[in-house]
Amino acid sequence: MGSSRLPPRRRVLGVLLALAAGVCAPTATAGERVTVAAASDLKFALDEIVAEFGRAHPGDVVEVVYGSSGKFATQIRQGAPFDLYFSADIAYPRTLEAEGLAHGTTRPYALGRIVLWSATRDARSLELKDLADPVLGRIAIANPRHAPYGKRAEEALRAAGVWEAVQPRLVQGENIAQTAQFVQTGNAAVGIIALSLALNPTLAAQGGYHLIDASLHAPLEQGFMLTRAAAGKPLAGAFAEFIGSESARTVLRRYGFELPPAPAGR
Repeated sequence: MGSSRLPPRRRVLGVLLALAAGVCAPTATAGERVTVAAASDLKFALDEIVAEFGRAHPGDVVEVVYGSSGKFATQIRQGAPFDLYFSADIAYPRTLEAEGLAHGTTRPYALGRIVLWSATRDARSLELKDLADPVLGRIAIANPRHAPYGKRAEEALRAAGVWEAVQPRLVQGENIAQTAQFVQTGNAAVGIIALSLALNPTLAAQGGYHLIDASLHAPLEQGFMLTRAAAGKPLAGAFAEFIGSESARTVLRRYGFELPPAPAGR
């Protein structure tokens, strides 16, 4: 994905492939360094936020690894050296906080939404009940065992009464970015993915999306925490505060996230 001469579809596919592999994305080369573990629904939004933060902190590094919220929680328990953890389900960092693995308290940062999306057909005309038709082909969701977006997809499919019909045709991504990759590469006809990914300009140009009724699943309340590794790292605290800034909140809104009230004083 490094060459600007690649067609837009190939550039975004490269991003999604990197996400699926858990590739890190450093943003600078010197100064203080912190490492962030982030749910992959944040990829496009958080990249912009990190870049903006970096302009005010030249020489410092905010390095982000994207992947599954549940797997990151397990890795933090096992001692992975992440300084901040952004989860697509606030329950994960709250549990880690209760276990004594946080530096400070868990903070909500957004509410996510799930959508039907396809690279080969106009998903705006689709509804969950349509997925029961086997003619549609394979359907991609994230793994419900450790990906919050996958768990909410399962809840919505069950609520719509089509879970049993679609189960034999499901393909599961390790995270929501890999799920989108399955659809983009034709390994699935339709996917239930994050609205924040569907709003990426290139994915949006490939096809519309259908916003799934939020009443069909539990809220995707998202939250983040500083881990114990962040103690004594001013850059980690500064980045945590920046997430509550209006500039960061503006980026999150643009990618379809609903936001909690702004922190006091902002």
